[in-house]
Amino acid sequence: MTSLFKKRTQKVGLPPGTLIHIGNKKNEPVKITVIDYNEKQFQEKEVDSIEKCFKYKDSSTVTWINIDGVHQTEIIEKIGKHFTIHPLILEDVVSTDQRPKIDIFDEYISIILKIPYYDDEKQEINIEQVSLILGNTFVISFQENEKYFFEPIRERLRKINYPIRKFGADYLAYTLIDIIVDNCFTLLETLDNKMNTIEEKLLGHPSKATLYAIHDLKRKLLFLNKSIWPLREVVGSLERGESPLIKNSTKIYFRDIYDHTLHILENIETFREMITGMLDIYLSSLSNKMNETIMFLTIIGTIFIPLTFITGIYGMNFKYMPELGWRLGYPIAILFMAGIAILMLFYFKKKKWL
Repeated sequence: MTSLFKKRTQKVGLPPGTLIHIGNKKNEPVKITVIDYNEKQFQEKEVDSIEKCFKYKDSSTVTWINIDGVHQTEIIEKIGKHFTIHPLILEDVVSTDQRPKIDIFDEYISIILKIPYYDDEKQEINIEQVSLILGNTFVISFQENEKYFFEPIRERLRKINYPIRKFGADYLAYTLIDIIVDNCFTLLETLDNKMNTIEEKLLGHPSKATLYAIHDLKRKLLFLNKSIWPLREVVGSLERGESPLIKNSTKIYFRDIYDHTLHILENIETFREMITGMLDIYLSSLSNKMNETIMFLTIIGTIFIPLTFITGIYGMNFKYMPELGWRLGYPIAILFMAGIAILMLFYFKKKKWL
């Protein structure tokens, strides 16, 4: 699983606003795509330099600039200078262990989000940081890697009859946040399936592997809760419309996201309670198994107590013990002891101890 904490050693002692990439080291080039549109026009292209995006700052159309990769800080710095973005906001963009948050300025809104997804190959939850800069006519999105989380939005933008083409940049920001929240539901469904599988093993034949699976799932939920909980504050600020960049017609959509966020947090809390219950069931099952083992050994010991008593008496071999001279003494003793054992087993069975 992805580490809960990323090292910040290289930032120690540097002045605020210094752009130092915090995250996985990469050598891949940064990919920059631009989508410029309105209700009737649409243009989509990939550019080889960030300077080619500068002309869209004051465009009358809506512009979406998406940047895959934040490890080349010089590109982020150029964006900040042209779009007059505060250096501390740029510092948050390149530091990929930021807590989800929102900063509202007069000219733009900065939004830091976390998008969780399940890696089927590694069987773990990964968290990727997504940063959004919402301006009057533009949205700039920053992703750590080239992922296709936002591809459904691109598909909708390419179709002229979709409502998204009729709205402004604030609605585009809403769609980006909405797809991040929807991705959380997909992840919860995956975790729910894993919980059902663990529960079946737990009720059947629990083992140490089951305990490890429960612990791993508990850690995943803690990791997910750490990334999703602050999202409620972010969406709440947007829903309240604390910036003139959010139109009244868009606030209702952010209110819908806010409800979805609460639903996600409630599900995570429910899952955490279920995990706690699973641990209790596991410990109870171990205790029950131990009790069954002790009961079985106790029954065996109880059966052998009278048999041991009989063999102990006749093991003394005193000269005047009358039974020592019997020709059938040995088989009679064996049959007598076997009868005692059978009677005791029958009694235990009747008492439902077996």
